[in-house]
Amino acid sequence: MPVSIDQRPLYATLPIGQQIMFSVSHNTIVATKFKVKFIAKVYVSTYPINLSNDAQLIGTFKTTPNNVGVGIFDLRPVLETFLKPDYEGSTVPVGFGSKFKTSSVTHPMHLIDKFAVSEDSIRYFAINFDIEYSETATGAVIPPSDQSTTEEAPSLPYLMFNGVLQYDDVLTLTSGSYGYNLDSFYLDDTNAKFLSNAPTTQYARLTDYGTLPFLNYLPSSTDKVNSIVLIYYNDAGVQIGTETVPQDAAFGGTDYAGSYAYSRLMYFGAFPANLRNWSTTFQALVTADTISYYTLHATTSAGVASQTYTINTLCPNFKGYEAIRLAWLNQWGTWDYYTFNMKSTRSVATNRTSYTQLGGTWNESTFKISGYKGGKKNFRVNSTVKLKLNTDFVSEAEGVWFEELINSNEVYIVNELDSRAFAVDTITNKYIEPVRLTTSSYVKKTIANDKLMQYTIEIEKSKMERTQAV
Repeated sequence: MPVSIDQRPLYATLPIGQQIMFSVSHNTIVATKFKVKFIAKVYVSTYPINLSNDAQLIGTFKTTPNNVGVGIFDLRPVLETFLKPDYEGSTVPVGFGSKFKTSSVTHPMHLIDKFAVSEDSIRYFAINFDIEYSETATGAVIPPSDQSTTEEAPSLPYLMFNGVLQYDDVLTLTSGSYGYNLDSFYLDDTNAKFLSNAPTTQYARLTDYGTLPFLNYLPSSTDKVNSIVLIYYNDAGVQIGTETVPQDAAFGGTDYAGSYAYSRLMYFGAFPANLRNWSTTFQALVTADTISYYTLHATTSAGVASQTYTINTLCPNFKGYEAIRLAWLNQWGTWDYYTFNMKSTRSVATNRTSYTQLGGTWNESTFKISGYKGGKKNFRVNSTVKLKLNTDFVSEAEGVWFEELINSNEVYIVNELDSRAFAVDTITNKYIEPVRLTTSSYVKKTIANDKLMQYTIEIEKSKMERTQAV
């Protein structure tokens, strides 16, 4: 009789930011043998067929049976090290590849033209459980490979992604196993959501970049997102244009129906700057100054497969405020965005290292006095730019959403499209600036208490300003 898996994650697709619990048992061996340990061999791969390959074995872990003879494993600390945010557009070697300004030059994820697959934030894993023991209290331990019969019990292939669960997220419990039901994020009806808690109505300047993430080929390998449909409107709410963007490899997506983890999580360049890089229809509407907002939704072979998202184009800020657009890693391990379009203040904190310089030339044939030399000087100047940002008036739902920004450990300034040149940009670093939130507290506001709601956050740039060396 093999090792019994008594408790496992309830769902096959799961965010990794939670306890990943497995409980195993073997009543006969635990009751009759000595030095018993349960063994978990953990496999991680981008392709589930490889999960039985020892090349994908990432570690072997052991635990002693507890007081009731059960071995309990929490595998989150191991598995989460194999996931990280998708910082750049995809370059995976299986026929996928996103574009920036129609070019495959390496680019931040936020700048993609149409589609990109996830390279880093989603993987498959499986576990083989086994048992070792000794026949006597003083005898040698018999490893599984030397036992007369194997006691191996494999877990199912699981799909993990770089999301986290909060303690108040609702879990489903069945026969001791539990998990979070992702059904609302599977794109199969008009209520389905993209993989974000962002509101379905957002605001962006015509120069703002950003993406909307979504799950693809889930819950089954036949559930493919076929396209994203864009519909453009003027101030009067009259439709003035439409585009259907096929989700396939030619546009940075995938028409590959296999099981690569890459294809299960995808991004669409949904914001105005992304569209301006490739869409002649959108470019013409911008040039004619007729577009006021646009909507987008996903489709499958069955028809409309998601909620409708609305992007309102922000007018230029004639008050002269500096608009700052932030991107941050959200609860589901994807990117959210907000443009702080109201008053912002910029300050510079400077730290100086000084020295005392001699007032003439001491290493020449004669002593010379120089007006440039002498006295106390700065040897090194380190300057940090700090920004205080203010939102426009926001809804109560947006206020809840901002909590993810405050709690995020990955926050960036996404600089605006350089409208002077639509040619291929070989240097894309200028678009992304890492920042650190310095806001130490966050007061959750409500309409009842606060009527009109605005929020203020403080950030500082992670990289210091450069100065000349002395």
